[in-house]
Amino acid sequence: MTDEPRRLEELDPRESMRLLGSVPLGRIVFTARALPAVCPARHIVNGDHVIVRADSGIAITSAPSGETGTVVAYQADAIDPADNLGWSVTVVGMAHQVTDATAADAFRRVLRHWAEGGNDQVISISPGMVTGFRVVAEGTARLNDQRQRCRG
Repeated sequence: MTDEPRRLEELDPRESMRLLGSVPLGRIVFTARALPAVCPARHIVNGDHVIVRADSGIAITSAPSGETGTVVAYQADAIDPADNLGWSVTVVGMAHQVTDATAADAFRRVLRHWAEGGNDQVISISPGMVTGFRVVAEGTARLNDQRQRCRG
């Protein structure tokens, strides 16, 4: 890692969702027994939804998709531990269990589960708020700013 200063660049929601779709793992944040809980999960971005496969022993959503849903957050990142550069994205929205058997099975084929033979649930998160940032070296940030001015 260099001593070059770092800077956070805010990402727009479209770029945030694109980056989220580029990695397979993240963390789902939910409420369990009136306390915050976080679990690792596999995900895909499907249109404007984040689809998550999680252990069914974890009560992330209170009921099937016909109800109002449960507020959750989903976060994923790709930050290099050597140079501390990369990005992080957080989606906050309503989560529903995917109850259509055909759709759930299709998502299960794409999203490998953590443990073979485990029971699981497929959850669809409809984003209400998407935020993201990129950590860049100060010199890179200045170069990106100059490129944007030239394009603009």
